[in-house]
Amino acid sequence: MKLLKCLPVLALCLASCVDKQERSTAEDVDSEFAISYEKFTLNNGLEVILHEDHSDPIVAVATMMHVGSNREKPGKTGFAHFFEHMSFNDSENVPVGANRKMIPEWGGSRNGGTWSDGTVYYEVVPKDAFEKILWIDSDRFGYMINTVTEAALEREKQVVKNEKRQRVDNAPYGYTDEIIRKNLYPEGHPYSWTVIGALPDLQAATIDDVKEFYTKYYGAANASLVIAGDINIEETKELVKKWFGEITSGPEVEPLNPMPVTLAQSKSLYFEDNFAKLPELRMVIPTVEEYHKDTYALQILGQLLSGSKKAPLYNVLVDEQKLAPNVSAYQSSSELAGEFIFRVRANAGVDLDSVKHAIDAGLKRFENDGVSDRDLKRIKAELETGLYQGVSTVLNKAFQLVQDNEFAGDPSYITKTAKLTKAVTASDVMRVYNQYIKGKPFVMTSVVPKGQLDLAVTDAQEATVWIEDVKQNVANEEVSQGEEAEYEKTPSKHDRSEPPFGELPLFKSPEIWTSALENGLDIYGIENNEVPLVQFDITIPGGHLLDTKEKSGVATLLTDLMLEGTATKTPAELEEAIGLLGATINMYSAGEDIHITGACLSKKFNETIALVKEILLQPRWDEKEFNRLKQSLQTSLKGREANPNSIASMAYYKLLYGDNHIFSIPSAGTLQTAEAITMADLKAYYKYLTPQNASCHIVGDISESTAAAALATLNDWQGAAVTLPEQSLPETPVANTLYFIDVPDAKQSVLYIGKLALSATNPDANNLDFANEIIGGGSSGRLFQTLRIEKGYTYGAYSSVSNSLEVAPYTVRTSVRANATLKSLEIIEGMLQGYAANFTDEDVTLTKNKLLKSNTRAYESLGAKLSILQQISKYNKPHNFIETDQQELVAMTLDDYKTIINTYLNESDMIYVVVGDKATQFEDVKKLGKPVVELDIYGNVIK
Repeated sequence: MKLLKCLPVLALCLASCVDKQERSTAEDVDSEFAISYEKFTLNNGLEVILHEDHSDPIVAVATMMHVGSNREKPGKTGFAHFFEHMSFNDSENVPVGANRKMIPEWGGSRNGGTWSDGTVYYEVVPKDAFEKILWIDSDRFGYMINTVTEAALEREKQVVKNEKRQRVDNAPYGYTDEIIRKNLYPEGHPYSWTVIGALPDLQAATIDDVKEFYTKYYGAANASLVIAGDINIEETKELVKKWFGEITSGPEVEPLNPMPVTLAQSKSLYFEDNFAKLPELRMVIPTVEEYHKDTYALQILGQLLSGSKKAPLYNVLVDEQKLAPNVSAYQSSSELAGEFIFRVRANAGVDLDSVKHAIDAGLKRFENDGVSDRDLKRIKAELETGLYQGVSTVLNKAFQLVQDNEFAGDPSYITKTAKLTKAVTASDVMRVYNQYIKGKPFVMTSVVPKGQLDLAVTDAQEATVWIEDVKQNVANEEVSQGEEAEYEKTPSKHDRSEPPFGELPLFKSPEIWTSALENGLDIYGIENNEVPLVQFDITIPGGHLLDTKEKSGVATLLTDLMLEGTATKTPAELEEAIGLLGATINMYSAGEDIHITGACLSKKFNETIALVKEILLQPRWDEKEFNRLKQSLQTSLKGREANPNSIASMAYYKLLYGDNHIFSIPSAGTLQTAEAITMADLKAYYKYLTPQNASCHIVGDISESTAAAALATLNDWQGAAVTLPEQSLPETPVANTLYFIDVPDAKQSVLYIGKLALSATNPDANNLDFANEIIGGGSSGRLFQTLRIEKGYTYGAYSSVSNSLEVAPYTVRTSVRANATLKSLEIIEGMLQGYAANFTDEDVTLTKNKLLKSNTRAYESLGAKLSILQQISKYNKPHNFIETDQQELVAMTLDDYKTIINTYLNESDMIYVVVGDKATQFEDVKKLGKPVVELDIYGNVIK
């Protein structure tokens, strides 16, 4: 489950709706922006919004409860989020554990999120499981409280603790939110504590607390339900009445009025962060709540201050004074109050006093220069594209409909949002700047690496946070499934047993067109007219493979530099040209290729491709930008040293690929390799960017003829094919060894376990992917079910095999609480050792059904359709490979699965990488019985 600050503001234009039942479309906006829906209210007060979308055989369901951490009381913080976890356990008419396990097995996905103001539960399932999801979702909503047991309560406490350790305690800058909330909001204000709350409060929670919270806030009248997708409106209305109509209304929940805050004076605080490697400054100024008329101008203000290369904060901090690789300023609004935030993660060793002075200078420049109409035009063009991107999936539609209905009282409020944003003027922006930002008190945090207090802002006061002491004795933290609750089922006039599946909708490959340019560039396309958008990707073979070990990171720096202007456009002019189209263009290096990607309105495709051509063929080779990007890369690489997951990943790949393979070094390089890179290295690499063996993929609202005509301009791109260097794998792979990396005081241990397996072109690749599903495929996998659901050791545990032309690893990944490190390792080891022997005919059937059904939703978005084309071109797959893969899956027998597992997943061939607290865990992990080697954070053996 996710902790959310707020749901993403997904740009939709929806029709307005009144309380009475009605169908409606947006009549007062351009018809191409309209979307139909129907809203009605059940007798119990549940407001229901239905939207039909037959483009894919899937359905999204989102239930919004109008209760977040702002309804909690001091001493009982974190409860809204904790209750979200509890809700996913058991309910009266659904088998134990089914909520987390069955939905993935139906080919669906599910999750929940809690933030300050609300809690949302959501699922996306194939159409055949539609009534099943109404059954399971309504049972979770209205029929779960009687099933709560002491064992379930204690287990979820451990899971939430693990979530906090992973997201807060074991993460750089993880405590900053707590510091800001404590000092921005007065004691007792609903935003004065974090969403996850205080762990002592959580530990003290009782079953009576759970029941009281449910009774008070989980009534039908305190919620909204949205169902979007391949549905029939009239049939769905009857199903909703059946499954949700008997849920109790609940007591009336008194609405909370806005509670904006003011500061009498500024507060400056510092904190020494055990994980941070870079100093970070944040300034937070109280502003206005969500849906306030001034939020739109404040959002645009943030973009104007920091969102482009012409922005004054960027100019001063990044371009001129070179204090940081970037800067952000943005408005963050919630139900009761809002904040305007300045955030700068500075370069290593930068004094945060200089950052504060630079922010002041940037704001002064903004005051002097004002707002240009051209910048407003650019931002609004970008928002127009975002409008359509927000309607590209049924889940995004469901999110926006349900949020605006519950918090604005109108599922179509985004129509008003779009109009109000479009109406913002330069004078509006200057007015909100002067009213809310200029000269106003703020809360400022200086978070600095441990031992670098001299970098904090002068005269800052030490911030206090509560830090958990993870005891090595775990007796009081051991949990289990426990006994099922004893209760009488709630009476119902309907049969609330599991409904049957509908007709199985199998995925059918979309129609794919192909073409080629005279210069050798292959083109693959899928026409899709759901929204007037186009997404594209040009893939050029090479990437990190063409780096040298001594100068790894050249490809990464080159792709970054090529977006910093062209021969005829400065970096700011290129950025503005892209923005005025409402387009995005990105370029990046991956392990085996370089990508130029983008998205735009279909009517802007020709102009967008013209800019792509200019970027590709007329690099600027700007020395100033090269130096800035190199510094930015070094800052990023330094920051990577603070992340236990990154430390584990880097060591893992270094061990697997050995000294002679380029993949033993991250594609971004290291601090040492980055330092050695020169502009000449980038120019030398540039000659590898040729159209031979490259491919262009295009998906969206554009025909083959229109796309081909626009792409023909790329025939000016010339160059011979490039021979990729041969890479050598270790003759004697590392195996059956545990490697330990010390991160002092870590509250969790990061585990990476695995071995090199196979290439994506290996005939066994699909079968290994299928075979992994039972052990590590999502929340229904054995790893997740055992380590999280049964034991409460982790927030999540998964396994997968990577896709690449090179031999790729099979990897088990998880982060477990520190004092459960050995127990977790023992469980994973035993699970891997017995996987083949314990694989059953039931597992064969389950894998088949799960994967066949999941394909119906796996390729809904434009990005997912783009992935189909990329797989076809890179791995030389047939156009209907998804259908042939399905046939391969159906044909697999139990013996096939066992053979694959024994061939590729032999546990004794695997290595174990553990990143954690040496003082408490090093001696313990030796009890696993494997040779133990200690490494430093760079993956070097400590002798």
